[in-house]
Amino acid sequence: MSSRIVSKNISYLMQQLRHNSNRASIAKIGREKYCRMYLTTLVNPDGSSITIRYHEPRRIIKLPMDVSQLTPEELQKHLNRRKEEEKVVVEEVIDDGFDVNRYSYLWKKNPEDK
Repeated sequence: MSSRIVSKNISYLMQQLRHNSNRASIAKIGREKYCRMYLTTLVNPDGSSITIRYHEPRRIIKLPMDVSQLTPEELQKHLNRRKEEEKVVVEEVIDDGFDVNRYSYLWKKNPEDK
C-alpha cells in the first residue's frame, strides 16, 4: 500500500515539472477571466514617464501633483493655470474723419451728374 502512495506522489511531482510555457499551446489555460493588458504611458508629476500595462485601453495617464510639497510660488502658478481666462472685450470706435460725401461722385449713374 505504501508503494501505491509513493507512486501517486511521484506522478504528481512529474505533472508539476511539465507545466511550462508550452502548456498553453497544447491545452487551454484554466482562467475564469482572460485579462488583456494595454500598453499605457504613465506620466509622473515631475514630468518623467514610463510605459506600463493597464487593464483599460488608455494612451496616457497623468498622476496628480502633490500640492503639499510645492513652494508658495509654484502653488500659485499651479492654481492660476486652473483659472478660466478672462475674455477681452473690444469696443469699436468709429471716428476716423472719413467723409462719405467726398466720394459720392463714384456712385452717380450719369457722367454729367458729376
